[in-house]
Amino acid sequence: MKRAPPIQTSGLLNMNAPDVNRSLSRRSFLAGSVAATMGATLGLANRRDENLRNRALVCITLDLEMSRHYPRRGMMEWDYQKGNLDEPTKRYSVEAARVAKERGGLIHFFCVGRVLEQPNIDWLKQLHAEGHPIGNHTYDHVNVLATDAAQAQFRFQRSPWLAGDRPVRQLIEDNIRLTQIALRERAGIKEQGFRTPGGFHNGMNDRPDLQRMFVDLGYDWISSKYPKHLYGEPKQEPAPDVYESIVEAQAAAQPFKYPNGLIEIPMSPISDVGAFRSTFWKLDYFLKAIRIGVEWAIANKAVFDFLAHPSCLVVEDPGFETIKLICDLVRDAGDKAAIVDLSTVAQRVRNA
Repeated sequence: MKRAPPIQTSGLLNMNAPDVNRSLSRRSFLAGSVAATMGATLGLANRRDENLRNRALVCITLDLEMSRHYPRRGMMEWDYQKGNLDEPTKRYSVEAARVAKERGGLIHFFCVGRVLEQPNIDWLKQLHAEGHPIGNHTYDHVNVLATDAAQAQFRFQRSPWLAGDRPVRQLIEDNIRLTQIALRERAGIKEQGFRTPGGFHNGMNDRPDLQRMFVDLGYDWISSKYPKHLYGEPKQEPAPDVYESIVEAQAAAQPFKYPNGLIEIPMSPISDVGAFRSTFWKLDYFLKAIRIGVEWAIANKAVFDFLAHPSCLVVEDPGFETIKLICDLVRDAGDKAAIVDLSTVAQRVRNA
């Protein structure tokens, strides 16, 4: 009987060859190692989420913008140049980050995009390199609820040609996108979240169109709500009912989801501009209000999102007493609290 010719195996795998077996074994080992590593990482992440779920989450957030009346009363030009940060404001931002980090914390910054036009932004890159998240605060500090360009920002009142004939909604979207581009191209930073200029008592609850806009712009969480509370009489020590109102407002400053899945992380009362610029508080009054707010959050395993501005604090709190206080309160709480960024808060809401 005539034998069949041998099958040509050139270019084909010989599954019985020792080299092939060794290659497959090596691939199997690597695949197993990757799977094991991913499993271990996922396990650590789950344990971390579980650990944070049982703690108060305290955030320190600073908006990188100039503030009217600072560094002295009567300075109103900053309304037109919100992103033209002066040197004391930039130095305060960097030093505040150092103070927080030394005490085991971090700061989540929100950057007005026009900052990126300045000749030197090494200080901003340094903040990012040291692990402090940078979020989007629009390019010109625009009011996202504005109904026309003049209402959106003082800059467009003085220079209406900058807005052109764009519908106000398009103007706002462009202002947000421009900051995304500027952070990425000038600083190499992928922004972490979005905060609206100004806080709104109802957040975006009555604006489903803006909820959709933020999702379309790539955000899964924003910070836009600032609950109502009492301020007291200007230039007077706050009465007990003012402090009680601030504590009560903490419950209304807890994160939640909008119907379309967008997460809201409200700002916790009281802000520095509300206390110092509007009501002329002394630092001691402010520290008391922040203390009782953080203590409420710790007692209730809740969220506290401290809102302030380096351009204001550099005058009102040059010794970083507020940041030190927050860090020390969290440290003294032990495993009952942690200082985190707002993205971590959003993750807890997402997993709830």
